[in-house]
Amino acid sequence: MTVPLDPAQPAMPLDPAQPAMPLGPAQPAVPLGPAQPAMPLGPAQPVAPEASRLLGPVEVRELAARLEIRPTKTLGQNFVHDPNTIRRIVREAQLAPDDVVLEVGPGLGSLTLGLLGAGHRVVAVEIDPRLATELPVTVASLAPALAGHLEVVTADALTVTDLPRVPTALVANLPYNISVPVLLSLLAAFPSIQRGLVLVQLEVADRLAAAPGSKVYGIPSVKLAYYGPARRVGVVPRNVFWPVPNVESGLVRFQRDSASPGEPGEQRHELFAVIDAAFAQRRKTLRSALAGWAGSAAAAETVLRAAGVDPQARGETIDVTGFRAIAAARRALSPNRGGAGRVGGQDRAGPERSRN
Repeated sequence: MTVPLDPAQPAMPLDPAQPAMPLGPAQPAVPLGPAQPAMPLGPAQPVAPEASRLLGPVEVRELAARLEIRPTKTLGQNFVHDPNTIRRIVREAQLAPDDVVLEVGPGLGSLTLGLLGAGHRVVAVEIDPRLATELPVTVASLAPALAGHLEVVTADALTVTDLPRVPTALVANLPYNISVPVLLSLLAAFPSIQRGLVLVQLEVADRLAAAPGSKVYGIPSVKLAYYGPARRVGVVPRNVFWPVPNVESGLVRFQRDSASPGEPGEQRHELFAVIDAAFAQRRKTLRSALAGWAGSAAAAETVLRAAGVDPQARGETIDVTGFRAIAAARRALSPNRGGAGRVGGQDRAGPERSRN
């Protein structure tokens, strides 16, 4: 059934028009002041360093293939291919803005690009001639504005003594098989190095940063402590490397102790010889362990007592200050021995080197 519509309602009448509000008198325009002269521009500010392109897994493999590089265990080659890890290494290094960075084993250039991109000058020491030749080419391609901040030296890091610039920091992914000898050798060769961070095998990182009394405290711990304090600042997973290593890696940051007196070269060798002897037989007391170094167990005891060190203590409980005292006591008791204490006292890892 159709519902009828309501009858139309009458339209509501409109209100009478309201009179328009009168406008006030026109306000005079506010006169503009005299034209201000343009502010002069100051001298051009230097442009911030161009952020360099970092190498990823694809670029690393392509570079290696083009150069016919097959990473070898002999050279300890494990290339980092993760940009975030590179940024982390540069950040954890805590470099000063004006640091000249010494990089050892730059390989294909992953870390080099990260350091340059952070605004640092880099001196890279590379033993492989092919990699040393290619590194400037890679930097010129991926960070052309920063290419002039890189200098490459083709040399063995264990023997290099001359660089084109004076380095103030060391940042490196060190070859696993010689990481401790390289680190100690460079610190001895370049006293200008004030700080640094190294990427090493995790076990080595723990030993480098270990404190007296620790199960892993040993020769690398004491010898690095000779130069200054060190601490492990992170773990790096194995999957950021190519090829993938069998072990995890660790980051160790160190600072040269400017307040600590550095011995002349001859005395440093003597000190390191004591350290080597003390840890050659970890289970023995210092009286026994230093018998060969001192000439006899009785002579070792005389030296230890003169140094204020308990002859029954073991090397793993003695800090670098204690070893310094032992070396100094021997010099005082035997002033004419000259370099007799140098046997085994080179700037290296000592008997533990084979564990790297």
